[in-house]
Amino acid sequence: MARSNSGWVLGRRPDGADDLELSDLPVPELGEDQILVRNVYLSIDPTNRVWLSDREQYLPPVGVGEVVRGVTVGVVEESASQRFVPGDAVVLGEGGWQRYSVYDAASAGRIRRRDGVPLTASVSVLGTTGLTAYVGLIDICRPKPAETLVVSAAAGAVGSIVGQIGKIKGARVVGIAGGPEKCRWIIDDLGFDAAIDYKNEDVGAALDRLCPDGIDMDFENVGGPIMDAVYARMNRGGRMAVCGLISQYNSDEPMAGPRDFGRVLMQRLTIQGFVILDHFHRAREAYSDLAGWIQAGQLQWKDHVLDGLEAAPEALNRLFTGDHDGKLMVQVSDAPF
Repeated sequence: MARSNSGWVLGRRPDGADDLELSDLPVPELGEDQILVRNVYLSIDPTNRVWLSDREQYLPPVGVGEVVRGVTVGVVEESASQRFVPGDAVVLGEGGWQRYSVYDAASAGRIRRRDGVPLTASVSVLGTTGLTAYVGLIDICRPKPAETLVVSAAAGAVGSIVGQIGKIKGARVVGIAGGPEKCRWIIDDLGFDAAIDYKNEDVGAALDRLCPDGIDMDFENVGGPIMDAVYARMNRGGRMAVCGLISQYNSDEPMAGPRDFGRVLMQRLTIQGFVILDHFHRAREAYSDLAGWIQAGQLQWKDHVLDGLEAAPEALNRLFTGDHDGKLMVQVSDAPF
């Protein structure tokens, strides 16, 4: 069957999302042990902006003229592999911002259908978003009952899950979010103990009020002044999991770190950056726990879906304006379920 492909390619640097071009693309022939996937959902992540730049990063930058890198969930349409048959739902770590992807079957992940759980969850809570939250909190922050956890970007895709896992593990959780509505959501619906509206109140003063005994754990998504405010109030033996520094991604300058670095020594702090690519060996346990918490009614999430591949650059910009609720993604084609 004849198929037409299209996708977003990087036209030039350094302006990133402003220089993407929606182009006609070929649909490559299948090679040995490969699959042809019709992409259904495209994950939109802050690191997309980093990949478009030529700054130092954990993967090679997207090359000029190349399809923008991105995680996708889709349906197998043709298979040259014994692992998959047409109709199977799969997740592709680098399916890209395009309608069709040809992918090595060994690198694709099978998606198991779960009653009452939409396919979008495989992009969010039961995808790399959930795995990121799980690894950063469980493995790096190592929560203990009654400890205080602060989560920045707490109403975002990762932060909202982190806070709920923190509560499941017995921590006291304070979230930092933008705007009264997001703050209400993380308290009233997700069970956070307190929220700080960074758009309308002084973060440092609010932390002093809400964390009078200091902070034991910080799940850091934002960086900049918000990270400084949390860092300055961390207790001896505190742990900081650095998941993202979104406040710094639109700057060409080096990303700023804590100003008073001596606190790392004096307070015996552990600050660990992590990239989920290094932690896929934890996926089986993480997804089992996450699915169990969902079934038990202990874990909620939001998926914010924009329609059409054409909306991908707009979706990326929304990450940096905060104009979204929960996990942001783009629907590229019809979902199988």
